[in-house]
Parts: sequence; C-alpha cells; structure tokens
Amino acid sequence: MKEEKKIAGIYIRVSTEDQVREGFSLVEQKEKLLQLCKFKEYEVFNVYEDAGISAKDMEHRPSFQEMLSDMKKGKINYIVAYKLDRITRSVRDLEELISQLEMYNCYLICDKDDVNTSTANGRFFRRL
Repeated sequence: MKEEKKIAGIYIRVSTEDQVREGFSLVEQKEKLLQLCKFKEYEVFNVYEDAGISAKDMEHRPSFQEMLSDMKKGKINYIVAYKLDRITRSVRDLEELISQLEMYNCYLICDKDDVNTSTANGRFFRRL
C-alpha cells in the first residue's frame, strides 16, 4: 500500500499587537515551522503569510484564502501553523475550517498547541 505524500502549506500570521505582546515574528514562525516540516518529512509547497492582519475572521486574509484555494485544488494536504490563534480566534470559524479540511482530506497541525487532526486523538481533542 502506497503512503500518501504529505504536502504542507505553512501558514504564518502576526498582527502588530500580537508581535508586540507575544514577541514572535513572522521570521521566527517560518523558521520553526520549516524545521518542524523537515523533522516530520513534510514537503513544503508554500509559505502563506498574512502580516499585520487580525485573525478575527478568515475572509479578509488574502494568503489564508490562497492557502484554502490550494487545499481545494489538491496542492496541499497539511496546514501547519505555529499556534491555533494564528489560524483563528473564533470557535465558529475553527469548526467551519475543520469541516472544509475533512471534505478535502487535509489536516491541521499547530505546533505549540499540540493540535494534529491527522491522528485519532487530535480529532477527538478538537471535538471537545
């Protein structure tokens, strides 16, 4: 049985307030996530970057929308982010995103929050 290739879209985002308050930059997120993908043997398709944009919704983030489009086209099957709040701060948006991921056989990995929807435990945790 042939193992499916793991092709990642790395998503990095920071708002001005986040960077001041939390102290992590786009460069730091990118470096850490590239290392993670190398360790997990994910092929990196693209790094999607939204700078200075809030996570209050998903519609107004151009790179995030590009990443979702690439997922729908089958170009990526993993979305890798530093923390879940880089993806969204809304439970409703997260639920919508997870539904889309499931529809397109794509998984979400958030390094610092131990989110990994490619595992049974990760899917269970997300439902909680």
